[in-house]
Amino acid sequence: MFDPREKIALFIDGANLYAASKSLGFDIDYRKLLKCFQQRGYLLRAYYYTALIEDQEYSSIRPLIDWLDYNGYKVVTKPAKEFTDSMGRRKIKGNMDIELAIDAMEQSEVVDHLVIFSGDGDFTSLVEALQRKGRKVSVVSSLATQPPMIADDLRRQADYFIDLQSLKSEIGRDPSERPARQASVSAAPSNDDDEDFDD
Repeated sequence: MFDPREKIALFIDGANLYAASKSLGFDIDYRKLLKCFQQRGYLLRAYYYTALIEDQEYSSIRPLIDWLDYNGYKVVTKPAKEFTDSMGRRKIKGNMDIELAIDAMEQSEVVDHLVIFSGDGDFTSLVEALQRKGRKVSVVSSLATQPPMIADDLRRQADYFIDLQSLKSEIGRDPSERPARQASVSAAPSNDDDEDFDD
């Protein structure tokens, strides 16, 4: 699947990865995640995408974003929009698909293998375009959740599908390692299967 001579880039849909790992019952240790892929090839870039609610005085995801920014990740954020739906429920809209797709297409000029951490079927066309450029594409998501977190067409299009559950021992945070103050750090805008986000 991975060749140690390959240049690799990671593209992490933050809300999607958070929802998948939460459904599987573990937290991601982002330091271990970097090491995991550095052992598989030459890790050139690791991007993390998330929308932030700008008008909140304190965002529970802010400490994570700051940590990632200082520890080897290129963090890409944009303001999330808050609205009330027709049922009177508060919703948050903050889709990062376009930003991820543009960065992936640009990086395809210099990397051999792109790893997309998302099960969003909207990325199927992106995967196909990257493959036409002669690049390998792996998708990390989960079939182990109920319902599965990965769209079937995305899984079929990818060169390789990596079930997040299979990476748990390598990238999962041991609950005993988590400092008490980080209980809220792992919080991210939930996309509840993209109900609250644009598809």
